[in-house]
Amino acid sequence: MRKAYIVTVALFALAFSLASASDPNPLQDFCVALKDYSEYSKSAVFVNGKFCKDPKLVKAEDFFFEGLNIAGNTDNKVGSNVTTVNVDTLPGLNTLGISLARIDFAPYGENPPHTHPRGTEILVVLEGTLFVGFVTSNPENRLFTKTLNKGDVFVFPIGLIHFQFNVGKTNAIAISGLSSQNAGVITIADAVFGSNPPINPYVLTKAFQLDKNVVEELQKEFGVDN
Repeated sequence: MRKAYIVTVALFALAFSLASASDPNPLQDFCVALKDYSEYSKSAVFVNGKFCKDPKLVKAEDFFFEGLNIAGNTDNKVGSNVTTVNVDTLPGLNTLGISLARIDFAPYGENPPHTHPRGTEILVVLEGTLFVGFVTSNPENRLFTKTLNKGDVFVFPIGLIHFQFNVGKTNAIAISGLSSQNAGVITIADAVFGSNPPINPYVLTKAFQLDKNVVEELQKEFGVDN
């Protein structure tokens, strides 16, 4: 009986080790993402990434993106604009685990508190002065901040809430590299107060210790129609 138990445990351990095994690197030179899935059935199973284009049909344009020299429009409520270069705009990034973004800031504009659930971010300032920071996870919730000038670099660990704020009187520009072909972004205020459908105000009243009227005003401000 004991021997059978040990064998069973060993088999389960082996099965779990095989199930969790993965190759962190691409299994071919490249896997250019398909933008048009028309040749696949609508019932096709989604993959963790994109379907690969036939390597024989791949062109140099699949690895090319232009326009990152063009400033983004910062005429908005937060005074910033993020131009993302990920697998959706540069198909050749598929399976390569990297992407980047240009961030433009108006004077005193900010890239508000947000997270990247699938990637670490490394940021370099090209122009201007930015006040940046991130907050660690519970229970410490420790805040790390730094004022960055032209040429300075800062890292935001994967999944942690972080921000960038232009403390200068002139425009600022930064470039961010991300350790994912599609790092994702969750802007905290938009997600909490602008979800669709809205989170029950009583939930947010309790969570943020705010008056219900304040919560409802915030939901109007960040709602999907704004």
